[in-house]
Amino acid sequence: QLGLIRRKSISPANKDSLGRIRSKQLFGYLIIIDFESTCWNDGKRHYSQEIIEFPAVLLNTLTGEIESEFQTYVQPEEHPILSKFCVELTGIRQAQVDEGVPLKICLSQFCKWIQVIQQQKEITFAPSVTNNSASEVKLCAFVTWSDWDLGVCLEYECRRKQLRKPVFLNSWVDLRATYKLFYRRKPKGLSGALQELGIEFSGREHSGLDDSRNTAHLAWHMIRDGCIMKITKSLDKSLKESLLVPRLSPHQKSSRSPYMKKSLHHLNARQ
Repeated sequence: QLGLIRRKSISPANKDSLGRIRSKQLFGYLIIIDFESTCWNDGKRHYSQEIIEFPAVLLNTLTGEIESEFQTYVQPEEHPILSKFCVELTGIRQAQVDEGVPLKICLSQFCKWIQVIQQQKEITFAPSVTNNSASEVKLCAFVTWSDWDLGVCLEYECRRKQLRKPVFLNSWVDLRATYKLFYRRKPKGLSGALQELGIEFSGREHSGLDDSRNTAHLAWHMIRDGCIMKITKSLDKSLKESLLVPRLSPHQKSSRSPYMKKSLHHLNARQ
């Protein structure tokens, strides 16, 4: 009924099959990020976008449980007053960003959260791992819906504000591209992808934390269907050749340019 070409339904009773699929996962944990940023629906689209909500959730790929969360509102400095469109789209109020923290402080808080979960879960970030030889170590990777969050929004905001971006944020799994390759169909946004798999969206769309949680649910469903999560993008040139990058055809590559529609219009990027 859903029309998925490659959907592989796994019976809950077939624990052996599910266990084999989980054991093939390179990453024991995934950290899902979905920023919300300043945005406009008029002639101000050329304005540089700034992060106003910085959320992250930690997904255990063995159990499907979200074991930890991080979330904070961020003060926009270049355009401190949110547009009416932005408030209506994200549900983020002006008072929330006014009471938030500058991006520099937010990144510091985020790094402290990362350090805590690294110690608690005994995980490490190793984007260059190419096989299961390091299975004794709990590897972790970042996941986003498209390359926009880490490849455009955070990258260029840190450059403009001369902030040091954590190096572990230089590689990630683009779940949108992974979904397209695994199921062989183009998803109609995050909510569309969830709907295609029979998952009800929980919470408010364009809430960064809710979007992150729902993306985690989608990733877990894909893992249960047999998808092996692999790094798809790296800003570190020295690692590009060793990363597990799904090979895209020229047609698929062209369909993902310019660099991300989300950088031009916040709403369009969910598609």
